[in-house]
Amino acid sequence: MGGIEFLKGHGTQNDFVLLPDPDGRLELTEARVAALCDRQRGLGADGVLRIVRSAAVGVESAGEWFMDYRNADGSIAEMCGNGVRVFVRHLVDSGLVSEREFVIGTRAGDRPVQMHADGSVTVQMGPATITGTSVTVVAGQPFSGVAVNVGNPHLVSVVEDDVDELDLRDQPDFDSDVFPEGVNLEFINLLGDNALKMRVHERGVGETRSCGTGTVAAVAAALHLAGTDTGEATVDIPGGQVIVGIRRGGSTLTGPAEIVARGELDETWWAGLGS
Repeated sequence: MGGIEFLKGHGTQNDFVLLPDPDGRLELTEARVAALCDRQRGLGADGVLRIVRSAAVGVESAGEWFMDYRNADGSIAEMCGNGVRVFVRHLVDSGLVSEREFVIGTRAGDRPVQMHADGSVTVQMGPATITGTSVTVVAGQPFSGVAVNVGNPHLVSVVEDDVDELDLRDQPDFDSDVFPEGVNLEFINLLGDNALKMRVHERGVGETRSCGTGTVAAVAAALHLAGTDTGEATVDIPGGQVIVGIRRGGSTLTGPAEIVARGELDETWWAGLGS
């Protein structure tokens, strides 16, 4: 193939364009990422995962491969839990790694991962740190929330009414003094012992069918409100279900990862987007 290789994949319907770029030669600009993710003029996705060797981009990591993740608007993001799983699925399926347990680099730090026989992936997500409280406003209605850092910022609000009733088409308001670089907003229902239901409005993307770091933040916040900092829960999101474990100093995320298509980008189209 003479064009630019791509793959399309998703983790609980949080979908991504993957760009294999082992030696770091692609010029991945904000404009190109935004065009790729646009569902009318590009392939359509919630974000882009560039698959590049850590050494090629000067990243110090115990892992050979670095996940260069970009939001749908082209902005650079620290971490994406669903994206990690899809990234891992490609590395294993393509033979770029031979083990099923290894480490990948992210902007939020190294993440140990394990791919299971059924194709699901467990990611060691690092600490989920409670950083305070704040308020978000959806369609004029305020919701108090727990601020959680999972390598990226989150605000988790427990909602009494069914989260399906929320209108998340527009960007909810939030306190930019508390979150100067923006924030991912999670809205959750407590379903009973060890079970949550969640919707999310992602920073730089909008509402998505799932958010991996958001599910970790949601469980951490729910446990915090229950007076503990350890536990495990299932999280139902519009795109499916994941399992989150929280412990002191760490967390895990387990869920599916699918590769659905592969092909090549037209080089003239790519070049026409400029730098």
